[in-house]
Amino acid sequence: MFRQDSAETIALQALSWLAANEEVLPVFLGATGASIGDLSRQAADPEFLGSVLDFILMDDAWVMAFCDSVSLPYTAPMQARAVLPGGQSLHWT
Repeated sequence: MFRQDSAETIALQALSWLAANEEVLPVFLGATGASIGDLSRQAADPEFLGSVLDFILMDDAWVMAFCDSVSLPYTAPMQARAVLPGGQSLHWT
């Protein structure tokens, strides 16, 4: 399990990967309503970073491409997401 600062570092890496990806970035911006300016303005917000990881986690190919680009195991984005605000699993029992 990651600590908050480690999770934020992974999410920032994910944000950088996303910002540099000409194919996936427009999909993220369209899905979230964020602008290019929002990426830098909200980079310090743990909730926004969580949304970046949520987005990448929607597609296994994105997870693999991101993790390969920064030499992380494929499980790292999900583990980091669990630490950031809103990432806790809900138990209905």
